[in-house]
Amino acid sequence: MNFLGGFGTSVFAFLLVLTVLVFVHEFGHYWIARRNGVRVEVFSIGFGPELFGWWDRHGTRWKFSAIPLGGYVKMFGDADPASMPGSELQRMTEDEKAVSFHHKRLGQRAAVVAAGPLANFLFAFVALTLLFSTAGQPFTPPDVGGVQPGSAAERAGLKPGDEILTIDGAGIQRFEEIRQVVSMNPGRALAVEVKRDGRVVPVSVTPDSIEVTDRFGNVHRIGQLGIMRAGTDHKRHDPLSAAWQSAREIGGMIGGTFTALGQMIEGSRGTEELGGPLRIAQMSGEVAQTGVYALIWFMAFLSVNLGMINLFPVPLLDGGHLLFYGLEGLRGKPLGPRAQEYGFRIGLALVLTLMVFATWNDLVQLRVVDFFRGLIS
Repeated sequence: MNFLGGFGTSVFAFLLVLTVLVFVHEFGHYWIARRNGVRVEVFSIGFGPELFGWWDRHGTRWKFSAIPLGGYVKMFGDADPASMPGSELQRMTEDEKAVSFHHKRLGQRAAVVAAGPLANFLFAFVALTLLFSTAGQPFTPPDVGGVQPGSAAERAGLKPGDEILTIDGAGIQRFEEIRQVVSMNPGRALAVEVKRDGRVVPVSVTPDSIEVTDRFGNVHRIGQLGIMRAGTDHKRHDPLSAAWQSAREIGGMIGGTFTALGQMIEGSRGTEELGGPLRIAQMSGEVAQTGVYALIWFMAFLSVNLGMINLFPVPLLDGGHLLFYGLEGLRGKPLGPRAQEYGFRIGLALVLTLMVFATWNDLVQLRVVDFFRGLIS
């Protein structure tokens, strides 16, 4: 019963989180398309066969589909949900061209495509701003409360009472930001400025590299200084301060993601940390049981990453469309149908490969592979 209850919570939380984030993303496309006079034929949460839906007064079919792993907005003139141009574009009447996505100006098409990822960033910004102005933000002063013997901090000469001002030139306002930066840089020397006895003292610190297992069973290699904070606090901000802190938090999320990807490319971080839908479902259930605050934070984090991923210049993703539009602007005319078709085929192969790889990581991390190996051994 506990397993079924936990599984049910994970599935419900996963569907809730994914539905909200997909709706936000696709609504960004939809809203800007409508503002630019494009007729939207379908707004779908999920792929595959329709489960249920309805028509609105503008002739758009709003529907929920059977495979809840994304969604799409199909606009007039699209051949498919990937927004490939349809074969009937040349045969359209003037009235049809007026509401066709592919007959809009280059800037209008780019705005419609970019609106999805931007909506995800906006959602995260608004969610965190409301969170910080109502429930508050973890806001511990960046003071060193204690130094562990034999730690990286002790070797670098950090002392209790030091106030950490900057790390690698980036300003530090909260102890939580120290942990974020240090954890992403195991074994790399960091230039730190601390305030000690009224003076600014430069210090070079190389975080120790350690392996930790999170509550979801995932093993990570992170950096550790070996310092303790002086105290904990939870600070509620006024709306302007909350908005500023929200923007800083999102900036930290983006920077941390790019740092992790760069470390994976250079080989200093394992690719097993890449997770797919199964791990997101597990994490959604765990976070949902922690409370509403943690769930909103998790949704904001996923929304930022969804926006970032969709901006990657890979055909099939929004960033791939924007890449094609950039080339169209340079050439003065769109790429030929053959080039676009091959580009989308390559993009589809890349996306499917990444999905298979991430899902395999999920199966390994969740011990599903070990389970089946045990059955046949």
